[in-house]
Amino acid sequence: MSRIGKKNIHLPQNTNIEIIENNVYITGPKGKLSYKLPEVIRIKHNIKNQTLSLYKTHENKEAQKLYGLSRTLVNNMIIGVYKGFEKKLNIQGVGYRSQLQGKNLILNVGYSHPIIIEPPEDITIEVENNINITIKGIKKEKVGEIAAQIRRIRPPEPYKGKGIRYLNEKINIKVGKAGK
Repeated sequence: MSRIGKKNIHLPQNTNIEIIENNVYITGPKGKLSYKLPEVIRIKHNIKNQTLSLYKTHENKEAQKLYGLSRTLVNNMIIGVYKGFEKKLNIQGVGYRSQLQGKNLILNVGYSHPIIIEPPEDITIEVENNINITIKGIKKEKVGEIAAQIRRIRPPEPYKGKGIRYLNEKINIKVGKAGK
């Protein structure tokens, strides 16, 4: 039984919600997002308390699966249009660096050629000190996907830890061969 689905979602100020049938439209200072709720899930907007609550129309397995998921997706949309999401990456390794050229991210991470990443329209990428990359956007899943795509280019290797890693990610370093 989903405990997450039962929780009410608090609407921050400067955030507007519009519910048309099963479509939810949320606008805030950072942008506008929409989501189509599954047929077995309904949403209520309590204007007095500025909260949203979701409920199931049927009591079956399918409805139970989608109950907590729908609540989390709507909550992430509200957080996204109000605050936004960001992921931070760190590049470690001699000669490894990154830079921005317009909106595109250019990575020099040990390959014979630089790797160019073109972000989607609603994602912004920032680079600090040529080694710290920040990915920002209003859609949590898109921000995470772009961060994972960048990390996949050169994941940290287990012997020296060189590569692209998430900020504060712990890499278990292996001991190399014992020399005689």
